[in-house]
Amino acid sequence: MKIFYAIQATGNGHIARAMELMPYLEQYGTVDIFLSGSNSNLNCALPVKFRSKGVSLFYGNRGGLDYLKMLKEFSPIRIYKEAKELPVEKYDIVINDFECITSLACKFKNIPSVNFGHQASFVSNKTPRPNKKDIAGELILKKYATADHYIGLHFEQYDNFIFSPIIKDQILHTEAKNNGHVTVYLSHYSDEVVAQQLKKVKDISFEVFSKKVKEKVIDGNITFIPIDGKTFNKSMINAYGVITGAGFETPAEALYLGKKLMCLPIKGQYEQLCNAAALKNFNVPIINTMDDHFATDVNHWLHASMPKQLKISQSTEQIVSKVIKTATATKEISNLQSEFQFIHPSFNY
Repeated sequence: MKIFYAIQATGNGHIARAMELMPYLEQYGTVDIFLSGSNSNLNCALPVKFRSKGVSLFYGNRGGLDYLKMLKEFSPIRIYKEAKELPVEKYDIVINDFECITSLACKFKNIPSVNFGHQASFVSNKTPRPNKKDIAGELILKKYATADHYIGLHFEQYDNFIFSPIIKDQILHTEAKNNGHVTVYLSHYSDEVVAQQLKKVKDISFEVFSKKVKEKVIDGNITFIPIDGKTFNKSMINAYGVITGAGFETPAEALYLGKKLMCLPIKGQYEQLCNAAALKNFNVPIINTMDDHFATDVNHWLHASMPKQLKISQSTEQIVSKVIKTATATKEISNLQSEFQFIHPSFNY
């Protein structure tokens, strides 16, 4: 079986999940990766056959999106051309992790696909949202990468097509410890802004994972560490708590490990506001911005009660099996419809 797997490379979560899934996907056949996006920091140890700048989100230094850079990088003509050229028709199944060029290519060439990942869960209106819905945000989540079928991942099973998060083996098969430090990953804030606030929190050491530093840098109670998957996992496994954005993978893994968790959603990113709404049900404090009150927020959090621990209902192997079966069935139905249409060209579906 030839498998086309499209991965959104904005941020690190999609890539980290893909690396965890690859050994299971490869049991079913040859996997070719389409990596789309230009804003990730992880070393991508994947069989990337196709690559694109895609459509990426870029972050500023104070908790929000860099809209000017996003606009400069956006090219509808390039996206259209790449979608026309992407050879999705040469594969037995197409798996799409929230990637718009693959979605367009499948539409142009009438190729069925399965949208698999966290964003797929937002097709369901049962998935948590903030009190005030954002119309543009809802359209992006539901229409940015459409597919024939959806298999979602989320903190809880809010609908029948939503499954447990994919937890890395390094975290899944370990014993969580508490060495007293707090692990921090806030890619939407600069190191300088983070350091200014965390230095005010006395008697606690912070391990801050940084896009900027190339080697460990110690600054008072803060150790800045280059972004690396295994190093980050080790830090989180041994941490007292975790401070991060309101993404999906890192909060899920922190809650699975039973760690204290504080989240700062990226300003203007609707998906993170939706995740924040879900995380409130786990007793996770949501901080809207890193301002002069942040040190007080951190101190209160350090002495607050523990969050609800995340439970895993399905294994990675079971989830991948479901994806493959769904994609295969979708392809077979599409082939039958094409054959029937050939025999009865006047019939409309």
